[in-house]
Amino acid sequence: MHRSKTAILGALGATGMLALAGCGGGSSTTSSAATSGSTSPQSTATTTSAPASTAASGAGVTTVSVAHSSLGSILVAGPKHLTAYLFVADKGPMSTCSSACAEVWPPVTTTGAPKAAGGANAADLGMSTRSDGTKQVTYTGHPLYYYVGDGTSGETSGQGLNSFGAPWYVLSPSGSAVK
Repeated sequence: MHRSKTAILGALGATGMLALAGCGGGSSTTSSAATSGSTSPQSTATTTSAPASTAASGAGVTTVSVAHSSLGSILVAGPKHLTAYLFVADKGPMSTCSSACAEVWPPVTTTGAPKAAGGANAADLGMSTRSDGTKQVTYTGHPLYYYVGDGTSGETSGQGLNSFGAPWYVLSPSGSAVK
């Protein structure tokens, strides 16, 4: 499905536009977190920051879980259980999606160690600290994103889109791209 920038920005609404107001660039660090809340450093990476999407992920600690869709079992995140995507251009925990890309594909953010529920594996969760202080959730080392075209739990409108230079895919509970 192709959406114009105007339609995508319209889908964000006032709350989403406010969330997109803050952005910057800089470095990030990555840590793995289990549901116990303990963290241990994995690596340090340099990345450009994307706007935090508190409108999509909600305030607080983000929970990643599994939902059933027409594509099979997929990862969803946040209080709205929106589909989580990976960006093929990302190599490891480094996000290559910023600026206009992050307006269309907002990062899944959290304020603390992300939690796993309903079939998601806690050991596969981690997070990257962005230069603006927000934390982006990772799963099996992939930074996670939402798609602004998804409005309901389990919707997969962004599946397979080639956008901003590479394809986007939903993730299976194992952390693999669903193709």
